Amino acid sequence: MSDRECTVLLYSDDPQVRDRMRLAVGTRPAPGLLIEFVEAATYAEVVRLVDDYEIDLLLLDGEATPGGGIGIARQIKDDRTDAPPTCVVIARTADRWLAAYAEVDATLVHPLDPVTTGNTVAELLRTHAPA
Repeated sequence: MSDRECTVLLYSDDPQVRDRMRLAVGTRPAPGLLIEFVEAATYAEVVRLVDDYEIDLLLLDGEATPGGGIGIARQIKDDRTDAPPTCVVIARTADRWLAAYAEVDATLVHPLDPVTTGNTVAELLRTHAPA
């Protein structure tokens, strides 16, 4: 069986947060999955990348400024019928209600645990992204 190649968009205004997200996911979060990353530091870059590329998963920083990942997730879900699955990294577990309102598919909490992050990303790619 060959690996399924998936593109994950990492969004944060902070390059260190994007690095931590990339390291927590890894290039092989599960057997059979190979991850390629693209990065965005602004809402406009997220929209451009989603429009121009086949993005399999959005991994968004809920603490980014001025555009937080929860708001971006909601906007993309509202604007597109083919929105990729979204996972937002939040600082407080209490913010899960807000992520649910934004129709986010999953949440993770800072600091990222590599095992939980890899499992969550793999599950989202297996259940939501087209085969």
